[in-house]
Amino acid sequence: MNYDLITILGPTASGKTSLAAALACDLKAEIISADSRQVYRGMDLGTGKDLADYVVNGQRIPYHLIDVVDAGFKYNLFMYQQDFLKAYEDVKSRNVLPILCGGTGLYLESVLKGYRMIPVPENVELRNSLADKSLEELTAILSTYKTLHNQTDVDTAKRAIRAIEIAEYYRQHPVKEQEFPNINALLVGVDIDRDLRREKISKRLKQRLDEGMLEEIRRLLESGISADDLIYYGLEYKYLTQHIIGQLTFDEMYQGLETAIHQFAKRQMTWFRGMERRGFTIHWLSASLPMQEKVEQIKEWYAGSGN
Repeated sequence: MNYDLITILGPTASGKTSLAAALACDLKAEIISADSRQVYRGMDLGTGKDLADYVVNGQRIPYHLIDVVDAGFKYNLFMYQQDFLKAYEDVKSRNVLPILCGGTGLYLESVLKGYRMIPVPENVELRNSLADKSLEELTAILSTYKTLHNQTDVDTAKRAIRAIEIAEYYRQHPVKEQEFPNINALLVGVDIDRDLRREKISKRLKQRLDEGMLEEIRRLLESGISADDLIYYGLEYKYLTQHIIGQLTFDEMYQGLETAIHQFAKRQMTWFRGMERRGFTIHWLSASLPMQEKVEQIKEWYAGSGN
């Protein structure tokens, strides 16, 4: 089987972006992002874009689907599929290898599996019936659906309600496969030791705060984006915005966010293990291996396919 695409996936702080960039530099490839929040312009530190990772040995690695919509917009899976397809076909048309890289399992699976997604309208009656429920109650309701919708990134009530809305819609309108290119992909997962992952997450959170993550969110608020819209994005944007508007002290924000990111990384790994149960073969590489050794191993797997 010849591979059309290499996919690099892993939880937050696993080093997947730097690996994808090193591999792209070696293979003269281009990267297509699969991150549900890095699509937003102006949301840089909070989403962990780390654009410096896309420069390897002085060479800028071309990337796609980062900074494609304005902050405040509610990007969705349907839009991602359309944008991915444009980027994928563009890269392939130039006889360049695309490398799909990210940690949003739903985005990865939707394009690798070829699900036909359709826009999901608002269900006002359903929203009203869920409006007084807690995040815990909403998460429990979401877990009752056999759904493709991403449960890894649901950490606000609004996102949970939207996820239930989508899941309910697809329960009544089942998705169909293969109105999408049949993509043969080599999947490589970056496996990072739990304790090392926790250490890197904590270190990176402190670093991003030192680099001005609070100031970034203040700028977004001052630009006219509502606090509710930023809180909707979850994780860093939820906790830092709640601190800025006075709902959380700095210590409450810091401790709550650190815990939430650790939980998020755990949910990401749960999703990837679920992908394996759903028929995907993921070749796992230890994050602790030297970079060149990881690159060479991926090249060996890729060459073994007949490419």
